[in-house]
Amino acid sequence: MLETKKDIKLEQLQNADLHQYADLYKDELLKEVIPFWEKYSIDNQYGGYFTCLDRQGNVYDTDKFIWLQGRQVWTFSMLYNKVEKKEEWLDIALHGAKFLLENGRDEEGNWYFSLNQKGEPLVVPYNIFSDCFAAMAFGELYKATNDDLHKEVAVNTYNNILSRQNNPKGKWSKVYSGTRELKNFSLPMILCNLSLLLEEVIGKEVVDEMVPPLIEDIMTNFLNKEHGIIMENVGANGAFCDSFEGRIINPGHGNESMWFLIDIATRYNKPELIKQCEEILIKTTEFGWDKEFGGIYYFLDIKGHPTQELQWNQKLWWVHIETMISFAKAYKLTGNEKSKEWFIKLHDYTWNHFRDEEYKGEWFGYLTREGQPLLEAKGGKWKGCFHVPRGLYELWTTLK
Repeated sequence: MLETKKDIKLEQLQNADLHQYADLYKDELLKEVIPFWEKYSIDNQYGGYFTCLDRQGNVYDTDKFIWLQGRQVWTFSMLYNKVEKKEEWLDIALHGAKFLLENGRDEEGNWYFSLNQKGEPLVVPYNIFSDCFAAMAFGELYKATNDDLHKEVAVNTYNNILSRQNNPKGKWSKVYSGTRELKNFSLPMILCNLSLLLEEVIGKEVVDEMVPPLIEDIMTNFLNKEHGIIMENVGANGAFCDSFEGRIINPGHGNESMWFLIDIATRYNKPELIKQCEEILIKTTEFGWDKEFGGIYYFLDIKGHPTQELQWNQKLWWVHIETMISFAKAYKLTGNEKSKEWFIKLHDYTWNHFRDEEYKGEWFGYLTREGQPLLEAKGGKWKGCFHVPRGLYELWTTLK
């Protein structure tokens, strides 16, 4: 047994079997991170959750973003379903679901991007990921409540995603049609995970029909064969497009998708896919690692050109946590020492830079290239109750 977590030195863990990290992540999840969101995020006046929280948990903006509302419903539903049947966790999930049901959709069933505190729409439903995380939320909530309304919302939203997948932004797209048609990696990546998570509501047959083409799409079209890295945008049939958008690499997206695919490969007993995922994971992390200051870059150009993303050299919380999950799952299944070495290196960086030792709870989200907090806020427009708690849960349960 490891000693008290606050007394653990990282060097004590460096030579430990990875299962000895499990309690570290469990305690961080249940004693620090989840209590932060329980204490500070609930809007008891208008419903839903605050996500714009500063270092101490104070609310600095009251707008509500559908991505993050759905993600928090999912997180607390998942904890109730998989960790402990705590009524307060289910109550928090239902609190957010009620707000979403009352305010989240237009008359066609599309989920808005953002609302004000009262639930009035601010930004139109241009972003299909609002729908993805709403489906994810109500699918997980249905497992907890067995409420047919929650199932109906999850299924209808999932079907709406499928109907929009070839033109996700629809009438709100700014792209001129026919000149440079690029396909983005985010949606097939998320659909892999979402389809598995929704199996109980959409059925095994739908999952078995959906997943193989998604794997084929990722490994055939988005995988750059020369570099062994996932591209963020590709042309028709995976054609390389020598442009800002076509050259961009998002190491976090590529690495996150690998644990989605590893879970799929485990389900369908495909050891060759697990091995391929691990190879992509290692190559992507080696490509994206900052050799001077440590950590993984946010964006890079596959040819080494300047990126158009000015935040390219920032270090983001979700990039590191998702990469850790992938290496933990890969090492558990393959025993490859290189995956273990990368996991320990990432743990060391992540634990030392994103955790806030002074004001514990949720982690910092954005670091400078040198590894210092760029923003001291614990949540905002893009960061809420999702990547850190989900990551801690996945790491705990994978490594235990």
